[in-house]
Amino acid sequence: MLIGQEITILGAGVAGLATATALAQRGAKVRVIEQADAIREVGAGLQISPNGAVVLRALGLGEVLDAAGPRARSVVLRDFRRGAEVFRLDLARKNRPYHLMHRADLIGMLKESALDAGVSIELGRTIERVVPNDSDATLHFAGGATETVPILIGADGIKSPTRQALLPNSKAFFTGQVAWRCVIPWDKPETPADATVYMGPGRHMVVYPLRGGELMNIVAVEERDEWAAEGWNHPDSVANLQHAFTDFCPEVRDLLEMAQDVYLWGLFRHPPFKPWHLGPTVITGDAAHPTLPFLAQGANMALEDAWVLADALAEEDSADAAFVRFQALRKDRTFRIVEAASKNAQNYHLRPGPMRFAAHSALRLGAKLAPKIAEGQFEWLYGHDVTNGAGRQN
Repeated sequence: MLIGQEITILGAGVAGLATATALAQRGAKVRVIEQADAIREVGAGLQISPNGAVVLRALGLGEVLDAAGPRARSVVLRDFRRGAEVFRLDLARKNRPYHLMHRADLIGMLKESALDAGVSIELGRTIERVVPNDSDATLHFAGGATETVPILIGADGIKSPTRQALLPNSKAFFTGQVAWRCVIPWDKPETPADATVYMGPGRHMVVYPLRGGELMNIVAVEERDEWAAEGWNHPDSVANLQHAFTDFCPEVRDLLEMAQDVYLWGLFRHPPFKPWHLGPTVITGDAAHPTLPFLAQGANMALEDAWVLADALAEEDSADAAFVRFQALRKDRTFRIVEAASKNAQNYHLRPGPMRFAAHSALRLGAKLAPKIAEGQFEWLYGHDVTNGAGRQN
């Protein structure tokens, strides 16, 4: 049903731009509405695991991906106090590329891909309210203008007006965890392309190089009672971050001494999904299944969604049927990823004692005696390929 079909997408982030490209490449007439006056991303890193990389390659972005995001070598878990290695997961598999990327680079390549495919992008337009119904959706813009569209995709995150329209009673709760993020100048091209996790009591920190060692990305998480606002763009004092990790190993403290612009956000859990769609209106990406950042899958789920959603719209006779199919195909996998991400924080934050000792000993022993078994534990995640039938119903 896609040839010439008019489709409106709210949000020019990973989910919105990837979905726009996938739809336009299949013949749809797509426009993206973005409230910002320019498509920009604050400096932060992300990880494109194999299940997300296959989508980018299927969209024709393989060479751009290889240039923008060097392939990762491994994920390394380390003890917080001594920095000693606890576990290493090999990521350097030829047929399973895993990339460490600057978010701005991913947004930039998706924007260019969307424009090349004929997508229209409208900037500086704020949607205050969405009214979906069985046959179309009405957009209420800031300033009073309204517009009715035949098919609407809400890809504008957890504060999406489309999400609010479809899930008006959905209430998030504070997890008791906050996260800081920052990117520091590094200029060390010899730095191994490892994602390193320093695990401590009630805290952990993830670091990995970006742009071939030009930058170092830092995400630091702490359990605490003090509430913090949800969202990525709340500045905080560097001193607060440094104080929270003052008992970590010297290499962590040295990194944090280099931090300048630091952002803090509260981590919230959102209730399990309810219907993501009503008639020809649907939500996707973080708007549909927000996740905690402990499995590095937010962007990857958005990329998977984009491909499956475009396929469903191409193969079904109506948007309503396509969106029913989309949720049926995606609900179990996204739920499993969200739950796995939540459990990861518990594993990283074990307090000193018998449980922590046993858990770390098991990781060390498993990595030494049966590394392939450890790799196999992530096969369900990284081996999933929605471009090769994994996102289809039979």
